[in-house]
Amino acid sequence: MRKPIYLFSFIAVLAACLPAKQDESSSEQKQDTTAVVSDASAANQLTDQQKAEGWKLLFNGQNMEGWRNFKGIENNSWEVVDGTLHCKPKDQADKRGDIMTADQYANFELAFQWKIAAQANSGVIYRATEEFDRPYLSGPEYQLIDDTGYPGELKPAQKTGSNYDMHAAPADKQLNPAGEWNDTRIVVNGNHVEHWLNGAKLVEYEFGSPEWKKLKEGSKWKDAKGYGMAQSGHVDLQDHGGEVWFKNIMIKTL
Repeated sequence: MRKPIYLFSFIAVLAACLPAKQDESSSEQKQDTTAVVSDASAANQLTDQQKAEGWKLLFNGQNMEGWRNFKGIENNSWEVVDGTLHCKPKDQADKRGDIMTADQYANFELAFQWKIAAQANSGVIYRATEEFDRPYLSGPEYQLIDDTGYPGELKPAQKTGSNYDMHAAPADKQLNPAGEWNDTRIVVNGNHVEHWLNGAKLVEYEFGSPEWKKLKEGSKWKDAKGYGMAQSGHVDLQDHGGEVWFKNIMIKTL
């Protein structure tokens, strides 16, 4: 009779030492949740290094402070959702329009993350003014579009990363597809401009150069006398009727 008692005691001790499977699963779930919360809280914030380098957040992830409607035109197409500035799809808003920074910038480096819905079209216009009926009649546009899914034919200078209808981004650029995040930088310093996408420079040009003037004469802007003329202006997010998201929007003056 003593052997069964010893065996039973050994099994009981061993069982007591092993963690319950349910507790282990619960612990893993807590760790995963903590990681997600940590990632979310890191969005739309500056690191100490970025602050030291002079970066400033343009979007706080919670509301539209620092942004306003172009020319005060009423729209209901923009909202803040899940820490992003979101432009609603066409069927979810009946009053559409661009939004722009309250402040104006002359020489700067602008950085942001964005993703676009399938078949959608948008853009970021810089040095935009309110002198004309539309922001793009004053400021150049960093094109954002679903390169492969957009309905209709696109010229090279109308694809993502291009200076819209002026300077074409390379065909072999690294572009994450519709629904996935991309990183963009725009550098404007005097007459010099650079467009970057996912760590690579796509476009480089000079305002007022012979090349720039020639391209303008052959573009949609040939009769837009104010196009590219402003020495400073707003950063404008374009509502082109398609769905697009922005986050981690920051700027550094040069």
